[in-house]
Amino acid sequence: MSDPYAIPKYFNTAGPCIPGKHYMLDAAARLPEALDLALGERYFIIHAPRQSGKTTLLAALTDGINADNRFYALYCSLETLQGITALNSGIKAVAASLRFAAQRSPVDAIRRVASQKVHPSVNTIIGETLMKMCKALDKPLIVFFDEADCLSGQVLISFLRQLRDGYVNMVRAPFPWSISLIGMRDVRDFKAQVRPETATLGSSSPFNIKTEALTLTNFTVEQVAELYHQHTKATGQVFEPGAVERAWYWCEGQPWLVNALARQIVEKDLALDYSKPITPEHFDAAAETLMQRRDTHLDSLLERLREPRVRKVLEPVLLGTGQTVPLLSDDTRFCLDLGLLKMGPDMRLYPANPIYREVIVRTLTYDSQSELPPSLQHRWMDGKTLDMNGLLKEFQQFWRENSDIWVEKYDYREMAPHFILQAYLQRVVNGGGVISREYALGRGRLDVSVKYAGRTYPVELKLAGPKARKDGLEQLERYMDTCGASEGWLVIFDRNAKKPWSKRIFWATETLPGGGTAHIVGC
Repeated sequence: MSDPYAIPKYFNTAGPCIPGKHYMLDAAARLPEALDLALGERYFIIHAPRQSGKTTLLAALTDGINADNRFYALYCSLETLQGITALNSGIKAVAASLRFAAQRSPVDAIRRVASQKVHPSVNTIIGETLMKMCKALDKPLIVFFDEADCLSGQVLISFLRQLRDGYVNMVRAPFPWSISLIGMRDVRDFKAQVRPETATLGSSSPFNIKTEALTLTNFTVEQVAELYHQHTKATGQVFEPGAVERAWYWCEGQPWLVNALARQIVEKDLALDYSKPITPEHFDAAAETLMQRRDTHLDSLLERLREPRVRKVLEPVLLGTGQTVPLLSDDTRFCLDLGLLKMGPDMRLYPANPIYREVIVRTLTYDSQSELPPSLQHRWMDGKTLDMNGLLKEFQQFWRENSDIWVEKYDYREMAPHFILQAYLQRVVNGGGVISREYALGRGRLDVSVKYAGRTYPVELKLAGPKARKDGLEQLERYMDTCGASEGWLVIFDRNAKKPWSKRIFWATETLPGGGTAHIVGC
């Protein structure tokens, strides 16, 4: 008899995925090395951005190991310890979390040892708690510490040192067979949480016993297709040709985004009407909805944008001026570990996917958009064409009158002209057109196109320099060819305050070698 309270499977965007409840890939198969290391008596790290499947993976590993009957596995989350910096209370809280995790374990033997009494000092309480658990168990214990990078300062140092002490003394006293620390960052980067950049711990690394650091990668396009096929198999709702590829274009396999796009279409846009096929255009619309709505996943990522270490790395990416920070710096690794940026095959940094790329700019320009006059909206749009010449000529006057005041509003000072023009464009076309951006890192430009009423208007943004005009026109012509446009605009911002505005503000029109028309807009 079927369960009258059973809920059909759905695309999950809140918390770990649960087999039988959510559409999901085989979690353990995403990182098979993790099981090999755990069973092989290794201490190791798993790091990946938020909502990429770490906790789902740990649940699969824990359940699989416990079902195997050769080992016991315990999952312990340290998420509630975020912000606790006092050594005494912090370490005691870690030990309490460990005992609480044991009490909640589905394994009787682990629950029975959860109340093992310990009365050691704060410097040994975690080690002794683990030692007593292992001593009372009849099989080796494997422990997964999730959200380990929530610990910081002396709490983190003491935690790592107690694990190391237990590891090196395993021949004298029982200790976990394997321990894994899971979080957003590799433990090698925890120094940012335990000391200033130039300070020293006064000893060797507090966790130099790790065998390996693993990371969860995004879904491949084949895996996205596999996940979406589960929905088709369950409901009969089909994905039209090109739909999966369009989903992957927007999210590049980021697991939360993969699920969020599908959930938006299936549950909201199509209202669970499984007779309607899912098209590439549905994914375009869903992406725009996510970017406008900015769910918790996006908000938690974007609130990092104004941190100085993030700004230092992100600004040259957005500006297109090349790599100005070492690729192996702590700041760069932090942005990569956040999942905010990715490393391209050319070893340069890029926004991790088109959705992140777009919401980064919208977030940084939002205040400007809201402060611009409402009368700008749709002023140069008549339902058939966009008067880009009129729009940019009025922007020149706006820039001349307001640039000094508006630039001061931005943390990203070098990027401010680009942001202000993009805010201006966004304000004009809001609800009537679509703006697309491409960051041409290392080539000193930003490609922006406005799509309206079936036509594309390509715009190149550059900072003034000896070759800005020559290079910009060549780049604009290539961009026009990519967009299929015969007319384009090159906006050159001159930041030289000593130069009079009569020299900085100008307008010129040229015929390009390929026959297209280019307007050079001096600002």
